[in-house]
Amino acid sequence: MSTTSRQPLFTLVIVVGGLLHGFGLAYSGMARPEIVLDFLQLEDLGLLFVMGGAALVMGFAIRLGTEVLDTAPLTGDRYTKREKSYDRSVVVGGIVFGVGWGLSGICPGAGYASLGIGNYEILWAIAGMFIGAYLQGLWRAHRSSTDRESPATGD
Repeated sequence: MSTTSRQPLFTLVIVVGGLLHGFGLAYSGMARPEIVLDFLQLEDLGLLFVMGGAALVMGFAIRLGTEVLDTAPLTGDRYTKREKSYDRSVVVGGIVFGVGWGLSGICPGAGYASLGIGNYEILWAIAGMFIGAYLQGLWRAHRSSTDRESPATGD
């Protein structure tokens, strides 16, 4: 379904959901890098309950939604399993994300929530995320253009 045929409340629900998610990150402490780093060093395992609770709620909601509903309520799109190949990009991306999270204590969602609680120094980390994403996009575009230009072998 195209963006022009979405329900009128689509944008409002997305914004409210994002605000609620950000509030949850801030309230739970996940928007504070020092708390996340304590968790990653196994000194404070409180975030384990936050992440576990969130995973259980979302798992239940997805399971219930896909069994009860044929289509997504706001977009009308059918629920389908998203197939993604497990390739080198997935592994490298996971490693880069994990190293960045481990060094800084911040992931993208929590970075924005951290701004909401007044941690403006986090702008350095957010700038780094944008620069990294831009460079990855350049690298991927370059890689796909060189793959198309190289002649097929094995004739």
